[in-house]
Amino acid sequence: MSTALVLFRRDLRLADNPAWHAACAAHAQVLPVFIHAPGEDGDWSPGAASRWWLHYSLAALDQRLHAQQAGLHLRQGDTLDALRELIRHSGASAVYWNRLYEPAAIARDTHIKNALREQGIAVHSHNAALWCEPWQIATQQGDPYRVFTPYWRNLRTQIQASQPLPEPVLPGWQSLPDGLPLQALDLLPRIRWDSGLAEAWQPGEAGAQEWLEIFADDAIGDYAHARDLPARHGTSRLSPHLHFGEISPRQIHFELDRRARATDAKRRPDIEPYLRELGWREFAHHLLYHFPRTRTDNFNPRFDGFHWAPADQASFERWQQGRTGIPLVDAGMRELWHTGWMHNRVRMIVASFLTKNLRQHWHLGARWFWDTLVDADLANNTLGWQWVAGCGADAAPYFRVFNPHAQAAKFDPDASYLKRWLPELATLPPKLLHEPWRDPAALAACGYPAPMVDVGATREAALGAWQALAPR
Repeated sequence: MSTALVLFRRDLRLADNPAWHAACAAHAQVLPVFIHAPGEDGDWSPGAASRWWLHYSLAALDQRLHAQQAGLHLRQGDTLDALRELIRHSGASAVYWNRLYEPAAIARDTHIKNALREQGIAVHSHNAALWCEPWQIATQQGDPYRVFTPYWRNLRTQIQASQPLPEPVLPGWQSLPDGLPLQALDLLPRIRWDSGLAEAWQPGEAGAQEWLEIFADDAIGDYAHARDLPARHGTSRLSPHLHFGEISPRQIHFELDRRARATDAKRRPDIEPYLRELGWREFAHHLLYHFPRTRTDNFNPRFDGFHWAPADQASFERWQQGRTGIPLVDAGMRELWHTGWMHNRVRMIVASFLTKNLRQHWHLGARWFWDTLVDADLANNTLGWQWVAGCGADAAPYFRVFNPHAQAAKFDPDASYLKRWLPELATLPPKLLHEPWRDPAALAACGYPAPMVDVGATREAALGAWQALAPR
C-alpha cells in the first residue's frame, strides 16, 4: 500500500490543487503536511499580517480535511529534516508539492528535491499558482520580457477558460505522532491589533469562493470603471486568497467566463480588463524569476545613482500612521492598518507620495507593505514599488508624480472614501474635504494635521533629482 506526503505551502485549497489531485490519484494513503519554516524565506519571512492570515487559512484547510475524516499534520523547523522524519514514520515513498517562485524558495526546493531523490524518494512538483510558468513565456529571441504589453499579448494566447481540477476523494489517511497544534506556530500577534482584519476577511477556500461569487455577480459588470473608485467594492478583493493559494487563476477565469457565457449577449460583462490585471500578477512572477536581484536592486541600474533624500524617520512614521495631512494618502494608510489591505489606485498614490514627494527610498515602503498587507507577495510588491518609483520594469516614468488632491477629486469626488477612514474630516463642509487646509480654523477645530509638505514644491524637487541622473 503506497503512501505519499503532500507538502502544503501557499496552495491552501483542495479543489484545483494539482499536487493534491495527483497524489490522491496515485497512492492508497495521502498525508497532508504543513511545515512552518519562515527562516527558509531568507530576508523575506512573512510579515505580521501574512502570519495572521496564514493562521486562519491553515485552520480552514484543517477543517476541510476533517470533512474527509483526515487532518493537516503540522510541523515546524527545517523542512528537509521534517520531511525525512515524516517519511520514516509513515513509510511514504513519494512527496508532492506545488511550486513556489521566490529565489529563496527555488533554492530550498531544489536542495530538498535532490536530497530526497538520493534517498530513493520520488518527488513531484506542480504548478498551482500561475496560468503559465515564468520560463514558458519568452520573446521571439528567447529572452524574458521586460515590458508588460507584449508579455500580455503572448500570455493571452496561451490561456483559456479551462475546467479546474475537481476536489479528489482522499483515498486514505493516518495520524502521525508529534504533530503540533496550530497555536504552537505562534502566528498570531501577542498584543491583539487584528480586530479590523477579522472584520474584513475570511481566510480560507470558502472565503475565496465567496468573494469570487460577489465579484462575478456584481462588480465584474462595471470593473473597467469601478476598479479605480476606492469607495466602492469595484475590485475582486481576491489578492490575499490568490497569494495563499486558496483560489487559482484558472478557477477565477473559468467561473467568470462561464457566467459571462450564460448571460444575455447584450448585457454580457467584459472580463478582459480583469484578466489583464491577473496578467500583471503573472508578469511580476516572470520578472522576479528572471531578475531575482530586483527584490532589492533597481531593475533600471540608472537609478543606482539617484539622489534620495536622507532617511527621515519622523516623516516616514507620519506616512505609516496616516498623519501626513494629505487626505487621500492618510485614508489609504489607515485603511491598510485597519484591514491589512488597500485599494490599488490608492497604493500607487501613497507610494508616489513616499518616493517622490518625500523622496524616501522605495525599500522603506516595500518593507512596510510587506509587514502590513494580507496579500504581501514578493513578486507583486517588488514590481509595484519599483513601478511607482520609476526604477522598475515597464515603470511609470519618473516624472509621473501622482497629485493626491487631483486624484481624490477625480476618483473620490464625494469624499466617501475619505470620510470613511478620516472621520475627523466628516464634519467639514464638502468643499473642504479634499483640501481641508484651505480653512485653517476649521482644520484646527477638527484636529486633522496640516500638510507636512507642499506637493507642488516637492514634485519639482523630485523632478530635479531625476534630471540630475547621469544618462545611460
